[in-house]
Amino acid sequence: MSKSPRKSIVASFGLLSAELESDQAADQQQPSQTPAPVPGNRVGAGVIGAAHRAIDDIRTERDRLKAIVESGGGAVRELDPSLIDPSPYPDRLPDDDATNFEVFKRSIETEGQKVPVQVRKHPSSPGRYQIVYGHRRWLAAMQLKRSVRALEVEISDLDLVLAQGIENAGRQDLTWIERALFASRMDEAGIKPRHIYAALSIEDAELARMRNVYRVVPADIIEAIGRAPKIGRPRWLDLAKTVAGDPDTLDAIRAALDRKGSAAETSDQRFQRALNAIKPAPTGRREPTPITDNSGTKLGALSISSKEVRISAEGALGIEFLKFVEAEIPALTERFASLRENEKP
Repeated sequence: MSKSPRKSIVASFGLLSAELESDQAADQQQPSQTPAPVPGNRVGAGVIGAAHRAIDDIRTERDRLKAIVESGGGAVRELDPSLIDPSPYPDRLPDDDATNFEVFKRSIETEGQKVPVQVRKHPSSPGRYQIVYGHRRWLAAMQLKRSVRALEVEISDLDLVLAQGIENAGRQDLTWIERALFASRMDEAGIKPRHIYAALSIEDAELARMRNVYRVVPADIIEAIGRAPKIGRPRWLDLAKTVAGDPDTLDAIRAALDRKGSAAETSDQRFQRALNAIKPAPTGRREPTPITDNSGTKLGALSISSKEVRISAEGALGIEFLKFVEAEIPALTERFASLRENEKP
């Protein structure tokens, strides 16, 4: 990352201490620790080394901005939450269970808001603000009809999305698809891949996998499914692979999601419903069916799958029944062949 974006990020937060300045200067004065290339090495080694150095630069930038974000600073104000709008880059999908938020809201009601949200002046609506991060605290304040403690910063769209991503990187509850959807919104905003790597603490291979999903599965379908906390990367990639190259499958998914499930249906179940609409789940083995004689005596059980019939015996009488079935197989085969012959025109 070039030095000018780093300065703009630091300046926009207005939180860089003299210690950080001196650290940065010391870093710039230190000679490179990268060993000189050894004659005779393959050309690919230099390319790989450059890639590793670029990733190290991204991590350094991410860690520096993270320290700035976490340090707070500036003047904390009390704002009317009705004057604040959410970030233009949403990073969360609605939760299946509102219980966690209610617990969170009650804690703010009883203990107060300990950590301020971060806001910037709205770029197009004078007198209003946009959240950089702290959406749940803001929403809790709205519902509790109380002011929200906020730290106002001057920040560009690029720096906002970087700060938002870095703040989210420390949260364990974001699902894979929420992170992928956030990456897609950065992509749509024209943010460079290296900044997306830094914001989400990922490398190019993971961004490529995310793109394989969000460039094939539209955002409206992802949002209709929801957070899907138990649906990880492999199953989202499976959905995207099934959708790819066949736009009709998108209509089938939307139709399936338009059919409302039960009130207790989770986002994980909605994902499975969407996948089943275009890739029906294989029929597994059904529960065994008891086999009994006329008197109700159990002889065994019958298990049937798409490619197998299995009879298990129970007791001495069940073993006799198995022998009977085995002896009847030739006659059944002949009867089957005869029926097939009669069906021919």
